Amino acid sequence: MKLIKGSKAPRLLQRLQILLDPVNTLESYAKKYGDIFILQTFTGPVVLLNSPQTLQEIFTKDNNQYEIPGDQILQLMLGKYSVVSLSGDRHRRERKLLMPPFHGHRMRNYGELICNITKQVASNLTVGKKFIARKLTQEITMQVILQAVFGLYDSPRLLQIKSMLADWLELTASPLRASLLFFPWLRKDLGPWSPWGKYQRQQEKLDELLYTEITTRRSQLDPNRTDVLTLMLLARDEEGQGMTDQEIRDELMTLLFAGHETTATALAWAVYWVHKQPEVYQKIMQELATLEPNTDPMTIFRLPYLTAVCQETLRIYPVAIFTFFRQTKKPVELQGYHLEAGTMIQGSIYLTHQREDLYPEPKRFKPERFLDRKFSPYEYLPYGGGSRRCLGMALADFEMRLVLATLLSNFDMELAENKPVKPQRQGILLGPKGGVKMLMKGKPIQLQTKPHSVTTV
Repeated sequence: MKLIKGSKAPRLLQRLQILLDPVNTLESYAKKYGDIFILQTFTGPVVLLNSPQTLQEIFTKDNNQYEIPGDQILQLMLGKYSVVSLSGDRHRRERKLLMPPFHGHRMRNYGELICNITKQVASNLTVGKKFIARKLTQEITMQVILQAVFGLYDSPRLLQIKSMLADWLELTASPLRASLLFFPWLRKDLGPWSPWGKYQRQQEKLDELLYTEITTRRSQLDPNRTDVLTLMLLARDEEGQGMTDQEIRDELMTLLFAGHETTATALAWAVYWVHKQPEVYQKIMQELATLEPNTDPMTIFRLPYLTAVCQETLRIYPVAIFTFFRQTKKPVELQGYHLEAGTMIQGSIYLTHQREDLYPEPKRFKPERFLDRKFSPYEYLPYGGGSRRCLGMALADFEMRLVLATLLSNFDMELAENKPVKPQRQGILLGPKGGVKMLMKGKPIQLQTKPHSVTTV
């Protein structure tokens, strides 16, 4: 039986490495130890995996040989009743209750909303002035998720929730500030000016707004509304039980974080890669120029090259670096290795996406690889896998393609700097360092001369 190797470096050093420089740390470990190795993380020793065969074995045996323990960091951020924090029967119940808002026919209702918000937000940028792509995409995805989730438009509470959520996320936005979440000894409330005290108070203010909205909507429940909050309030399990206020609050936090911050980060990367490589920009603009006026958002969503650009964006620097933790229920043999009961294991999405045997020249941004080949869910897994694959995956893909298409079709932008943008930890995500500096030039010349654009979508 083979022995799983790992670094002999002190535990604290390994934790700091994965916090401050996750990409280089993972790459150096994989180069040294191969497809499976032990890493000392903030939850203790974890067996990290990146081969498709191993990931397939784990994902197909969820709830049988492996259980998913609650993630302490996600619980801190989102709450103990969030679908990502639950396991077993509780997780299955919650996931089932949350499925209806993300079915395809409901998702289509959001298409026009996404395109209109994108144009409205980007039109506020000044021609000739620099801007940060990630701030632009954060504003777009924030408005989309708030309107899709709450069905609120310009209400005072919507504006308050938006402001509070942005402030709360900013408190853990850099590698240094993210350490609050990863080191328990930093989580001490020493008053409103201490980092953890500030984090706690921001969360309390946000909670107050969310609970007020939940209470108001319960008292005025309208079954004809199609927003996610209404659908959650109406949802019933097999025993006829609905979700409690706290369960709904935690799921709202999950949707606000997962549906806003992750998509905004992915979009910022997409804007960077499209403008970084002229040939990619030219191809995507040629494809967008074929669209007729008033094109249905689902037609835009299915454009092959646009789809490939978004897929390659999520491959090269996936927003989520790891899959959810799994824990062995009993002793397990995995690809020739013996794992004792209680062993913590985790897939490395980043390392899987960087495998040369799957993706030749993995550091090169090449959308064509997704036109030439269909990858299995164990080879390409930006949204995780198994029973824990992201619930909002379809909505995230839909939004990402529509926002990118709308931006490129209606606004002419260019990179404000020529130097490469490097990945950096942003809270629990992997985002572009500096947020991608861009310059707004005006309307795209190529599409202005065409009678068919997506400006009226």
